[in-house]
Amino acid sequence: MKVAVIGCTHAGTAAIVNTAQLYPDAEITVYERNDNISFLSCGIALYVGGVIKDPQGLFYSSPDKLRELGANVKMRHEVTAVDTNRKTLRARNLDNGQEFDESYDKLIMTTGSWPIIPKLEGMDLEGILLSKNYSHSNTIIEKAQQVDRITVVGAGYIGVELVEAFQMNGKQVTLIDGEDRILSKYLDEEFTDPIQKSLENHGIKLALGEKVSSFVGEGGKVTKVVTSKGEHETDLVILCIGFRPNTELLKGQVDMLPNGAIIVNDYMQTSISDVFAAGDSCAIHYNPTGKNAYIPLATNAVRMGTLVARNLVSNLIPYMGTQGTSGIKIYEDNIAGTGLTEDAAKAEGMDIESVIITDNYRPEFMPTFEQVQVKVVFDRETRRILGAQIMSKMDLTQSINTVSVCIQNKMTIDQLAFIDFFFQPHYNKPWNFLNTAGLQALPKTIERKEPVTV
Repeated sequence: MKVAVIGCTHAGTAAIVNTAQLYPDAEITVYERNDNISFLSCGIALYVGGVIKDPQGLFYSSPDKLRELGANVKMRHEVTAVDTNRKTLRARNLDNGQEFDESYDKLIMTTGSWPIIPKLEGMDLEGILLSKNYSHSNTIIEKAQQVDRITVVGAGYIGVELVEAFQMNGKQVTLIDGEDRILSKYLDEEFTDPIQKSLENHGIKLALGEKVSSFVGEGGKVTKVVTSKGEHETDLVILCIGFRPNTELLKGQVDMLPNGAIIVNDYMQTSISDVFAAGDSCAIHYNPTGKNAYIPLATNAVRMGTLVARNLVSNLIPYMGTQGTSGIKIYEDNIAGTGLTEDAAKAEGMDIESVIITDNYRPEFMPTFEQVQVKVVFDRETRRILGAQIMSKMDLTQSINTVSVCIQNKMTIDQLAFIDFFFQPHYNKPWNFLNTAGLQALPKTIERKEPVTV
């Protein structure tokens, strides 16, 4: 069995390792256009901020490790065309320009994503950078050391983490986003408001509700970011607007979402049975809505890549879908979310309710205790849990994984009230704060459906 794998970051690495272990006789060929594999881009801000001293720790595999498993790893090789009818691909060696054709029996598309790059005046100026791969991270560190004023465009996870890292390195930082709130795709305003105050208290300038229209420079270097509301002087710009799937190779050959994300079934097959896909190049099944969605996360990627290998020969283990569970630490605040926010649920046209509580996570008789804020979103009629968010100075983020399981299993807010959690004063209260959220959502009155006989 000839297996061709295009792209080798999270999903690709997982697919290759598991395919090599499960099918020792398979002939696996890997095509990767970069000179490294398996880079954890979620660690870029930690690397930029100096928390991570040795960047090699951000790589969890290597071409040599894959070769030891028997894979034929072709680094610095770009696949330029795929013919799914003939089961062939064309590749180019980026070092010498040589092109060649190869056949395959099974094709695994793990081409990932790439930052969205706007077509704006001044985009060709020096000092406008992207944040995605290892090369980008090194360039950001090098350029940041030479400047005082840095502007980050895009207030998602990467953008917010970067402005924190730059501020902690003594830079003057501006964060620009077209939305009125930071992290608006992940959190409701009860959570983003205090985070924004924290950023401002640390001296970060927030330019929210502003859309970038152009860049201005002097001597070929960027000096200003022009927005719908004004101008921001700067020495360096980092674009963190979002990501798009890298799927041009299969355009018109397999089913895709409008944004180009490849649609796969429960067994990671595309609309062509011998073509599999996983990771940021794919749509995922989003359990809170039951629809396909584009949510590029490393956790999704490694699961999907592993499932590709398990289902490569026959359909064995179906994909369970995802809740898009994620977390972030901004200064002293530990934050996590899963499923739909209240705003996202309303945008979907869902009839929902939400409950929000603020409590101390453990008994007040303990020497110390911290507040925790929890919000749970649920369907008004069925009472099925659709999403949750949590924030605390104490790291209680693992609790959001519990709610993720609840959503996965279509549990209700009423069941959350009475789930069995342990109690120990070091860690929590007799009523865990998740129980408390469920209890607060219970109906305040009880209707008797039948007369009570005595």
